[in-house]
Amino acid sequence: MRCPFCSAEDTKVIDSRLANEGDQVRRRRKCLTCGERFTTYESAELHMPKIVKSSGVRESFQEEKLRSGIVRALEKRPVDTEAIEAAINRIKHAIRATGEREVPSRALGEWVINELRELDQVAYVRFASVYRSFEDINEFREEIERLEREPSPELKKHQLDLLPGENNK
Repeated sequence: MRCPFCSAEDTKVIDSRLANEGDQVRRRRKCLTCGERFTTYESAELHMPKIVKSSGVRESFQEEKLRSGIVRALEKRPVDTEAIEAAINRIKHAIRATGEREVPSRALGEWVINELRELDQVAYVRFASVYRSFEDINEFREEIERLEREPSPELKKHQLDLLPGENNK
């Protein structure tokens, strides 16, 4: 690794540790020429599958597009940035875990809507209203009633598993 201070090519790794939930390696380096220290991050280069729109158009996965949609739904809601980033990482992991070269946009939308349901119910209804193309106030009412019947994400965290090995969030 070239030193960012003096451009020397001789640097030494003095510390390594996992970062970003184990998805990256953070390395502290020292330049053997000028003695300056700097940090580098190493991560696996993984190609995300293409997203197939309902029209059949295929486009590259765009993390910023995913992030902007989630942030727009969460606008003016009390959800911290770390929770948003964790949700985005879980969605990206789900996309990669399919093992497919192409993923339908419908599947991506369902992953987003499920994450928003756990993060904030108002953001969930906002996103659902656009994603599911609510036509009138009755569709909003039905979705809100469905949310009221389900236990809240906070309550789910404190529930015990009904069956051994069951995984509640």
